[in-house]
Amino acid sequence: MTEPDHFGGSVDDLQAVREAVTLPILKKDFHVDPLQLLEAKVVGASAALLIARALSPDELRAMMRSAHELDLEVLVEVRDETELELALSFDATLIGVNNRNLETLEIDASTSERLLPLIPSSVVAIAESGIASREDVERVGRAGGDAVLVGSSISASERPVDAVRALTNVDKARRAR
Repeated sequence: MTEPDHFGGSVDDLQAVREAVTLPILKKDFHVDPLQLLEAKVVGASAALLIARALSPDELRAMMRSAHELDLEVLVEVRDETELELALSFDATLIGVNNRNLETLEIDASTSERLLPLIPSSVVAIAESGIASREDVERVGRAGGDAVLVGSSISASERPVDAVRALTNVDKARRAR
């Protein structure tokens, strides 16, 4: 998370992670300008979050194109069927289903349960927000999710390594599409 005003993140945080690991790194921020994608690439991100709700369809397409030109993966975040269809129409390869309503900040786990099965099996399907326990990850797995994006429950843990381990090695159902 690199957004400073609402989430207390910074680009320095991403750079510190880049220096510590060789794994792919997602720059999670409110990306609305192609210059932010260039920044993501320069500071060492492997991927950037694009929130479908925050961009017009034309802007989303342009941002995805810019990321592709930078060889930067894109995680397109959706909250409903319309946004999902838009992301798929633009050939998104990573789609995150956010269980958090960004207007009210309330979490509804049924969002990922409803949308994950609609994502083709050729696309990586990720459940976001409200994932705090193994049971949550198992629920996502039953819905066909390939991965979860977890933040608060790990960052708030006194033992983050153990918190991550508790959420791993969960079976998942295959998606029909």
